[in-house]
Amino acid sequence: MSELAHEIAEAVRRCPDVADLSGGPFGTVATYLPGERVSGVALREDEVEVSVVVQPGRPLPEIADEVRAALAPLVGDRAVNVHIGGMQ
Repeated sequence: MSELAHEIAEAVRRCPDVADLSGGPFGTVATYLPGERVSGVALREDEVEVSVVVQPGRPLPEIADEVRAALAPLVGDRAVNVHIGGMQ
């Protein structure tokens, strides 16, 4: 699970118009691992939640769709929920 959480975080950061990951409201979007926390990625058995900070200029649903498409090869049949945590 540790490796997958990191792979997801890197794939999200590579998406166009994604400035960075965000911990979401109160820092609750995270995966807790032994000795570390992957902020902005909540990896669960049946879903993945990501919270991102985006660049302004494009429709938010398009950015969310690109994030979902980038994660599809990594997450299998898990649902991907994208939270826009802010704009840079």
